[in-house]
Amino acid sequence: MERKRALVTGGSRGIGKAISLMLARNGFDVIINYRGNQEAAEATKKEVEALGVNCTLLQFDIADFEKTKTAIEKELQDNGAIDVLIVNAGTTADSLLIKMQEEQWEKVIDVNLKSFYYITRPIVESMFVKKWGKIVVISSTGGLTGMPGQVNYCASKFGIIGAAKSLAVEMGRRNINVNIIAPGYIDTELISDMREHFDEMKKQVPMRRIGTVEDIANVTEFLISEKASYIQGQVIAVNGGVLT
Repeated sequence: MERKRALVTGGSRGIGKAISLMLARNGFDVIINYRGNQEAAEATKKEVEALGVNCTLLQFDIADFEKTKTAIEKELQDNGAIDVLIVNAGTTADSLLIKMQEEQWEKVIDVNLKSFYYITRPIVESMFVKKWGKIVVISSTGGLTGMPGQVNYCASKFGIIGAAKSLAVEMGRRNINVNIIAPGYIDTELISDMREHFDEMKKQVPMRRIGTVEDIANVTEFLISEKASYIQGQVIAVNGGVLT
């Protein structure tokens, strides 16, 4: 049987890497998008291929519409439909709003929100024709509540939840599942500079621990399975009980 194919944006590190490896263990051929860290991408590719599947690297900036469009359309034309899309890549540029510069606002909105349209538009069209697909969007607990110093980040993560929920309504009749994961504190590079504060951060979490990238990959694994075929447009918070 022909293996299904999955694309993970920001798939070479952190949550994206854990999801890429999970997909490989489930028999998917994996397409890893990355922006600039060639070394990390190549290392993850080797780990994915060691699990017995094919792995393709696609280097492009998801915040650049033309580059994203060109790369995705070429991939679809050369190798066929993408069955599973994980919208994972994101960034931060934290600052209190009164000190936030325009470039901090634009950078986060471009990478975290505008890119949803750029990456999803061509792929969902191929799913629409096939009448099957799974889309999982990685948002944030910051997309469910306001956070000080993260007006730009929270705006982008609120926005991507609304976009994904709307897409879920549009695509339900075509057997395309669209759902959202909202991670809390997860031990990745995004919070690496906060590790000295982990003990204090744990006190904010009812389960008293920082999450792992595998926590997110495990929920993603469920959402792309047929066990989740009747789950549509939902936000699953994976945050140890914050905001329950």
